Amino acid sequence: MSLMTNLPAEPTAAIPDDLYPTYLQKLLAGEKGPCQEIVLRLLDQGLELKTLYLDLIQRSMYEVGSLWEKHRISVAVEHLATGITEQMLTLVYPRLFARPRTGQGAVISCTMNEFHQIGGKMVADIFELHGWDGYFLGANTPLRDLANLIEKKQPSVAGLSVSLFGHLPLLADALAELTRQFPSLPILVGGQAFRWGGADLASRFPNVLHLPTIAALEAQIEAWGQNRKTPAW
Repeated sequence: MSLMTNLPAEPTAAIPDDLYPTYLQKLLAGEKGPCQEIVLRLLDQGLELKTLYLDLIQRSMYEVGSLWEKHRISVAVEHLATGITEQMLTLVYPRLFARPRTGQGAVISCTMNEFHQIGGKMVADIFELHGWDGYFLGANTPLRDLANLIEKKQPSVAGLSVSLFGHLPLLADALAELTRQFPSLPILVGGQAFRWGGADLASRFPNVLHLPTIAALEAQIEAWGQNRKTPAW
């Protein structure tokens, strides 16, 4: 019997309460097929992409991270869940990239030595959801290569993601260099590292803004659109 039997047939604006625990269980068990079935069914029901990202993908990854921190799951299980989650994100892309384009671009990257990349990838996808071109560079991107791509793409905004609190000094170094090279470029920073402090880091640099949540990111993107002003450098 399919695990989807109890899902409603009509389009839904929210993820059913009893579905999330099932998804998390399958994710932790490394069962990619059932996870894919859940995601595809929700997409077919017309679930808003933002809701899928926040209430299924982000929520489950936060819980996986918490379980790992509490030593309730192994590194292997955490890595497997992360790999499956990245595959689930690809299921969204045909719908994501079909959105009308605005002509604006955002270069998003993880800091040096940062290997937790799903948060950064989701940020780039949120830009895509709003019609921007989101260029995601992935984990552990060398600062020189990031700067070179910014020079090449000339994006409207750049973003840096950091998940581990101990990597905030690396973020500070990156911001110092990027604001030196691109003094007018708006730079967004965020990630789980800021749960333990460091939110004031952004205030040390011109044109750097800390956005603590996806909702804050969307509000900033929408504000740019409402003001009809594209951040530029």
